[in-house]
Amino acid sequence: MILLKDCFRVLSHDGPDLAGVDVLIDGNRIARVAENLAAPAGSRLVDARRLVVTPGLVNTHHHFYQTLTRNLPAVQDAKLFDWLVALYEVWKGIDEEAVRVSSLLAMSELLRTGCTTTTDHHYLYPSGFTEDLPAIQFEAASELGIRFAPTRGSMSLSKKNGGLPPDSVVQDEELILRHSEDTIVRFHDPAPDSMRRVALAPCSPFSVSESLMKRSAALARRHGVRLHTHLAETADENDFCVQVYGRRPLKLMEDCDFIGPDVWYAHGIFFDDAELDLLAKTKTGVAHCPSSNMRLGSGIARVREMLDRGVPVGLAVDGSASNDSSDMLGEARQALLLQRVRYGSAGLRSKEAWRIATEGGAKMLGWEESGRIAEGALADIALWRIDGPAYAGSLSDPTAALLFCGYDHRADMVIANGKIVVEEGKVLGVDEEKLAAAANLVAKSLLEKAEIA
Repeated sequence: MILLKDCFRVLSHDGPDLAGVDVLIDGNRIARVAENLAAPAGSRLVDARRLVVTPGLVNTHHHFYQTLTRNLPAVQDAKLFDWLVALYEVWKGIDEEAVRVSSLLAMSELLRTGCTTTTDHHYLYPSGFTEDLPAIQFEAASELGIRFAPTRGSMSLSKKNGGLPPDSVVQDEELILRHSEDTIVRFHDPAPDSMRRVALAPCSPFSVSESLMKRSAALARRHGVRLHTHLAETADENDFCVQVYGRRPLKLMEDCDFIGPDVWYAHGIFFDDAELDLLAKTKTGVAHCPSSNMRLGSGIARVREMLDRGVPVGLAVDGSASNDSSDMLGEARQALLLQRVRYGSAGLRSKEAWRIATEGGAKMLGWEESGRIAEGALADIALWRIDGPAYAGSLSDPTAALLFCGYDHRADMVIANGKIVVEEGKVLGVDEEKLAAAANLVAKSLLEKAEIA
């Protein structure tokens, strides 16, 4: 058991934040939220008098391998399609060690910034890859203790078929479907408190066929797993779909049965009014990626209108080559501020940003019992210090201060599934200095393979 004693504030989604309460964790659940709880025998006591307690943040879209290609000069100012074409020449050199190191690196960054649950959209399967890629990622997640719901991504259209990637990173569609089913059978755990889930995620309308979209949707529904893809990220994508398929991206997804409450799309910037209404009607989710959308100059998603219509919205850092970090608390701040650029000073309120970043994402990935601090909820929790100079003068609203103020987004403690995985700002499951050194070596090797100095 763990007792968080005398919490300075506890975030509440539906009412005023709580002050001075205790939070008792028993196993992987929150057992009590009340004042003056006695510490059970043998429990770990955490002095939370200077700590803000929030649900763990949930990351709904990422590309872990891209942590190895951050900040490359050649694509610092490129738009999406040009960015992809250039980076595929580097990414085609990804090997087993690159997947292992990048997975540990991305997940440790997420944990350090308060994230307790994440997905990963890995669609890159280079020829010559010998090990089982999902197994590498699940092992890394287990080492760190993070709740993990990766997607088995896919690409089947290379340059010769009218797509963007080189031939060496696309796969035959029958192979994709066989391995997708095998991955579900081996790793997907549908239990409410599971640590492992699997979703299927054809990469995008411009990198897979319409047939693969349809067959992936049917396969996912047979096994009761979720579906994910990039959609409506750029104006170029809209033009591509109209030219190639004769339909806008969302209509294409609807015709593929790739829509509904078990589906979430990344980005969703270029939906029109009727499409937003369809998303709301079908309860199809959107992973909002504000930093990536700004970084690539793609546009501003209509999150304010999505929320007002009842479209499910989660938060995501996206790939670390288009962000270029895995900072979940920073992403919540970006979401708050970017909506105000489009909609004005009340475009998104702090409580709404927190809900998107926690409960919204948890529901999107299928964990209905996570994302809130409440009795019976899964014990996925982040604790934050705000007693330093960066937050001085902001304590009239401590949970909002975490978004409006500060410059160091590291959580003091993170608890995932009832276990402490970050303490005093340090990730417990890995030597972070050795990991950074290993990542730099692998990144250098990738650039050398691609003959980039």
